[in-house]
Amino acid sequence: MMCMFTDLTKNRVYFAGICSLIVTVGVARFSYSLLLPIMQDSAGLTELDGGWLATINFMGYMSGVLIAASLHNLNYKYNLHRLYLILSIVTSAAMAMTTDIFIWAVLRFIAGVCASGGLIIASGLILKWLVKNNHRAELGIHFTGAGLSIIVTSLLVEVMLTMSANWQQQWLALAVMAVIVTIPAWLWMPHPSADSQSGVIAKDNPPGKAFTSLMMLAYFCAGYGYVVSSTFIVDIVEGVEGLQGQGGFAFLLVGLAATPAALAWDRIARSVGYLKALLAAYILQAVGIVLPAINDTLPVVILSALLFGGTFIACVSLVLTMAGKFYPSNPAKFMGTMTLAYGAAQIIAPVSTGYLAEAFGNYNIGLYLSAAIMMIGTLFLLGLLSLERGSVENKSIKTGTNPRTG
Repeated sequence: MMCMFTDLTKNRVYFAGICSLIVTVGVARFSYSLLLPIMQDSAGLTELDGGWLATINFMGYMSGVLIAASLHNLNYKYNLHRLYLILSIVTSAAMAMTTDIFIWAVLRFIAGVCASGGLIIASGLILKWLVKNNHRAELGIHFTGAGLSIIVTSLLVEVMLTMSANWQQQWLALAVMAVIVTIPAWLWMPHPSADSQSGVIAKDNPPGKAFTSLMMLAYFCAGYGYVVSSTFIVDIVEGVEGLQGQGGFAFLLVGLAATPAALAWDRIARSVGYLKALLAAYILQAVGIVLPAINDTLPVVILSALLFGGTFIACVSLVLTMAGKFYPSNPAKFMGTMTLAYGAAQIIAPVSTGYLAEAFGNYNIGLYLSAAIMMIGTLFLLGLLSLERGSVENKSIKTGTNPRTG
């Protein structure tokens, strides 16, 4: 009976995390990518305006990360997560109430702050609960919510389009959906004071300064690669002759690929190690990013969406899972440090890509640049692998064991 209760509790915790991501990331963040082309057609947004709003959204996300990192009281973080759920709903509904670019900027900033609720605060609360309750400290199941958030928002937007809904009605429909999905996220997110089975917290094993610095640089590159495609993929597809009307479909494919990806990459990481898994994900993501610039036919766009969707969430999930292994007593400590690097790239990339798109008339140069930065990230990961290998060899020398045989 106790085992059945434990499984049910774990399932509820994971479901709360998934719902949190759908609200704070799917509605408050990803829905903007879906509605960007519609708002450009009907609300007067330019490519540059769209890029600036995306940049402001990520500035909000960075602010949310800083707020989360500055709070050491887990009870405050728990309540802040609840506040972000509410604000995700309010800011989405408010987008439909105005056409003022400055008010939109404020709303996108607040929505960006809210996105940190699902990605950082909820991840930390769930990871800490898993460790306390002797479950495997992995976030793969939680991060299926990122893929599902893309799927449900894409489907809702497509359904609303078939009903000839305008962009204001789209935002309102997303807000209504967020209200419904908020309920389990609100009720089942584990409170930090929730009882644990063991009460035992594993000892922290923090990485060295060199490792942390290289990891931050590598994660910055991942953030740049992620944000360009995630923000502009719908608009990129809609701008290709013969693919008009397929942007939402491409974004849906990203979500379909992302949903099982985090779980799959968890298994890969168990087999080959987290850094090697990250290296493979970086390379595949770079390929997915650059493909539409090389060939914009529908089959290639589909492959690009699947590759991007199947890898971007792996980069986030694997790095944040590493945070739990380095700092099981307080995973948010390393999460915040890494996410600052990831978020810094997300501030720079959208507006620079918007400028390049206006200057050259398409997104190709922006995609090439994004893929190149991802490949630079692989160099930092190779440096991390070298550090890790050296650390293993040093330990083997001290203990008198063979690093290859243990």
